[in-house]
Amino acid sequence: MTQPATVGRIAGKILAWVIVVLLVLCAAIAIFVVTFDWNRARPWVDDKVTQAIGRPFAINGDLRVGWQHPAGEHGWRAWVPWPRFSAYDITIGNPSWAAATTFARLDEISFDVEVLPLLAHVISIPSIDLVNPSIDLERLKDGRANWVFNLPKSNGPSRWTLRLADLSLAKAHIALSDEIEQANFHVEVGTLGQPLPIGEVLKQQESASRGSAEHVIGKGGERRLEAQVRTASGAAAAAVPASASQPASEASAAVEGASSQAQGAPQAAPASSGSPASSASAASGASGASAASGAVAGRRSPLLYALAWQAKGTYRKTDISGTGKLGGILALRDASRPFPMQADVKIGDTRLALVGTLTDPAHLSALDVRLWLQGQDLSHLYSILGVTLPQTPPYATDGHLTGHLRTGASVFTYQDFTGRVGGSDLEGTLTYASHSPRPSLTGHVESNLLRFSDLAPIIGADSNANKAKRGEAVKQPADRALPVEPFHTDRWKVMDADVTFTGRRIIKDPALPITNLDTHVILKDGVLTFDPLNFGVAGGTLSSNFYLDGAKAPLQARMKLAARHLKLKQLFPTQKTMQSALGEVNGDASLSATGNSPAALAGTLNGETKVLITQGKVSLILMEAAGLNVANVVYEKLFGTRDIEINCMAADFAATDGVLDTRTFALDTTDALIGMDGKINLKDETMDLTIHPHTKGFRIFTLRSPLYVKGTFKHPDVGVSKTALALRAGAAIGLGLINPFAALIPLIAPSNEKVTPCSALISQMRSAPKAPPPGAHAAQ
Repeated sequence: MTQPATVGRIAGKILAWVIVVLLVLCAAIAIFVVTFDWNRARPWVDDKVTQAIGRPFAINGDLRVGWQHPAGEHGWRAWVPWPRFSAYDITIGNPSWAAATTFARLDEISFDVEVLPLLAHVISIPSIDLVNPSIDLERLKDGRANWVFNLPKSNGPSRWTLRLADLSLAKAHIALSDEIEQANFHVEVGTLGQPLPIGEVLKQQESASRGSAEHVIGKGGERRLEAQVRTASGAAAAAVPASASQPASEASAAVEGASSQAQGAPQAAPASSGSPASSASAASGASGASAASGAVAGRRSPLLYALAWQAKGTYRKTDISGTGKLGGILALRDASRPFPMQADVKIGDTRLALVGTLTDPAHLSALDVRLWLQGQDLSHLYSILGVTLPQTPPYATDGHLTGHLRTGASVFTYQDFTGRVGGSDLEGTLTYASHSPRPSLTGHVESNLLRFSDLAPIIGADSNANKAKRGEAVKQPADRALPVEPFHTDRWKVMDADVTFTGRRIIKDPALPITNLDTHVILKDGVLTFDPLNFGVAGGTLSSNFYLDGAKAPLQARMKLAARHLKLKQLFPTQKTMQSALGEVNGDASLSATGNSPAALAGTLNGETKVLITQGKVSLILMEAAGLNVANVVYEKLFGTRDIEINCMAADFAATDGVLDTRTFALDTTDALIGMDGKINLKDETMDLTIHPHTKGFRIFTLRSPLYVKGTFKHPDVGVSKTALALRAGAAIGLGLINPFAALIPLIAPSNEKVTPCSALISQMRSAPKAPPPGAHAAQ
């Protein structure tokens, strides 16, 4: 019985010694950790990290390791201390090709490591504190970027897992030099005093965007824009009940999930009104902020902004500055969690602001924001976003932008936006897709009140003052009427487009008989077509098709126009003598030209134009005035007017190298027959026309004589042929010396009852006009 007792005592002694050794070992380790100079380990740490990242790494300050009781732990776990590592003055080097030697510098980095998870091969870090990190980003034209690290490839999956709960940032500075995007700016990032919910940030941005819109489109324009937004909000709100039973969108569900995860709360049921950005878009303007805030407040935990940033520099040789807010850095880890973002950026004379979310920022998965765009000219977005848009007056827009971002195949939709362009309102939806080989822009835009003068910049026909305001260097010569500003055909080759536009009502000069506009714009392979381009004119339609081949130098153009049922009375709305006129104008034109501006195209015009009027009425006084029948004009002025019948009118012009030649012009009424011949030179904008009036019936006191129209488009000269008048006056004076009554003979016009061959003219006019290919001459 003594043997078992001896074995028990030996085992007890062994266990006691093991415990003692472990205690001594722990004490030794603790004493070693506390008293060891960890700076001696810096060369080893520097070497290991340098090998891991393929860049020079150095801890230039102290390396310290301390122990502390874990915060938030209870029970026996609270007695297991955590090591805290701190390193000071850390630098990470750049590749040899970079301009600077340092890629990043930090004043301090500190973090705790949980001890117990190490037993399960988990490196759990509750928080990493970064103090004043500074990063210099650089990319060369050949694509080399210093933020791309050549990390060594692993032979297999690691047994260790890294778990990071939080990341705090005291202050950060980021500098970017990108030769590909021609960007060079500095960004300062810091923490907000307290986290802000997305609803409050939306209110702030709405107020800021309204203020900036006043500077761009004026107070009146901003008030009208706000009214448009409220109207659109009411229409969207009215449509909500019909779709309330439908499931929420993916973006909405993602935002809901992120809101719940932000504070660790249970996920709320998806809201039928959609994401904050879409809710804000549907209820923007004066009520937008409150609606968005309500949508956010309805969730258990809103999306929060934790960081603020400001930037300044240049982008594509244009000054850039801006401010914004971001969510917490660690929100970037969760690909399913929408990341809140806000930005208000000014690039040159263009201002871009947004509030919303980005899902999976590391891979740019889904964008859902409310977007404001403001600037002096929509065409300036080409240098910023690469989108080809027409030249316009100052503009401001407000809408909902969604996007699905994929490498080489991203799609952005600016949905249900409203805007002001000059004095015109706009609304619609546009989709931009980054296809290969070229991106594309599709959608529909409409205007309920379109100011006709706002279309002038599209063809360079606005004033020099407006051009200077838009930043255009080409000035219109004072003596030229046709626009000389060249088309930007180089931009036509970088993007395709398929967009329809409707102008429901046109605000114009009272003398213009245009009422509405409808067009389909197609841009493909550098070829711009308007098919069709239709105007409502004088109670009828002016239909046209324009084909502009910008892929060729110079630009080649083909144009077809058809005027149908234009009312004579409405063609001259400000002419009192035409208000009783009846009849319709119909015409066709087929033209071709080459040139890189409207003036250049006009100067090379080739083709035919034909116009026909049948069975109408016109004021007698107009015809008598054209015939210079003084007595009848005075009589009609004193005793009223009456209408006369138009038998027919036919006009046929042939264009050759920019010169319009009058092949046929005849206006036949029951009172007069008027003919015209001559040329209109579009190259130098001059005219040399002669009008031949012939009265019908017996006229006394007539000074009938040819009229001339000469001069330039800017300074026309209209008058009576002095030679014919002198001959008639001389004859009257000579006969008057012989017999006073004989002096009346030259002023008496005999009847010209020759019938105009209307049927032949009509038949001739009804043959379709023709045009040669651009740059070629019509067959003689």
